[in-house]
Amino acid sequence: MPQSRSASLLAIYPHITNRDRQLLQLLDDHRVLTTDQIHRMLFLARRTCQIRLGELAALGLLDRFRFARAGGGSHPWHWTLGHQGHRFQAAAHHRPEPTVRTSRQRVDRLSANPNLTHLLTANEFFVRLTVHARWHPHARLDRWWSETMTTKQFRTITADGHGLWSVADTTVGFFLEADTGTEPLGRVVAKLDRYIQLARRGGPRYPVLFWLGSAHREEHLHRLLPGRHDIPLATATHATDPAEAVWLPGGATGRVRLTELPSDHGQPVADNPNYDENGFVL
Repeated sequence: MPQSRSASLLAIYPHITNRDRQLLQLLDDHRVLTTDQIHRMLFLARRTCQIRLGELAALGLLDRFRFARAGGGSHPWHWTLGHQGHRFQAAAHHRPEPTVRTSRQRVDRLSANPNLTHLLTANEFFVRLTVHARWHPHARLDRWWSETMTTKQFRTITADGHGLWSVADTTVGFFLEADTGTEPLGRVVAKLDRYIQLARRGGPRYPVLFWLGSAHREEHLHRLLPGRHDIPLATATHATDPAEAVWLPGGATGRVRLTELPSDHGQPVADNPNYDENGFVL
């Protein structure tokens, strides 16, 4: 590595706080977050958040983009790692040094990704759990896996995310299906087959959470769900706080909290990343 490039990254280190490190890791794991999402998770004052994000962008640690609104004005800023941010994360995780071109291409591809709204919706689900835990000391989001990480770890399913949510001494695992209304509901229901097969092979029997854009779509989905549920499942809408009693299990009439849904970590088999030679791992 040329000395000038190494020195430029080292010169940034004194400006990076623990909160900045947390943000860089979040963006490394989950690719993109809006100003509002970052504010709610990591800052108290919105103005302080905006100023700090601008400073991190000036250091090259972050990059950003936004789109025009159809009726005028602009959508919020979308934040992702800048070149120096990619370099910092690569060094922290012993990954190859990225080139400027590679970093730029990542931002360009992300901004043009037709699934960007879906990605932000899935991230928003976990952001709300994170914010709830921030203000409720008895609650914890012990695991937040992106779609990419979930697919890598579980291999045979393609959930939009996976998490472990704890309140006091109760921990519930879940798989997220973040619905933006672009797929026919019949195809959404068909996704349950892979979760059922995973559980039958000794993998976790976690509730599948369908997070839907409207109450109408939620009602329609329940009409299509099979009468017999081989795995737990529940629905709620984007307008709700997923940490509250908003989840309607399949075949039920009353809503419950996430921690009231049945959850089983499964058996220590090859398809189950919950276990290693030392037992259950977070």
